[in-house]
Amino acid sequence: MEEECAQEGGLRVKKWCAALAAVLLAAGLAACGNGSPSSGGGKNTASGGDAEKLADQKCSACHGDQLQGDVGPNLQHIGSKLSEKQILNVIENGKGDMPKGLLKGDDAQKVAKWLSKKKIE
Repeated sequence: MEEECAQEGGLRVKKWCAALAAVLLAAGLAACGNGSPSSGGGKNTASGGDAEKLADQKCSACHGDQLQGDVGPNLQHIGSKLSEKQILNVIENGKGDMPKGLLKGDDAQKVAKWLSKKKIE
């Protein structure tokens, strides 16, 4: 009976650890684009749909607060490499580790247009 309880207890611990790992993974994934206040000092509300605010809210967690790159690539001059249409495609469909759909519709178009103007001068 003791052996049975030990096995059952071990299974409970394994299930608990698996559940905890799933929660931590979900929290980590949600952090990319969650609009946390750590990246912009109050610019994180995008209720007006301003492209820079949207990018700060949804992109800065991975691309850096100045788009300098962090987990994701540097976007400071992305308009020199990709067209507005190509940028929109990446925003809508994802690419590599970037998930699709962080921005949608008009918001995605505004950010793509804004990023497409970021060029090497």
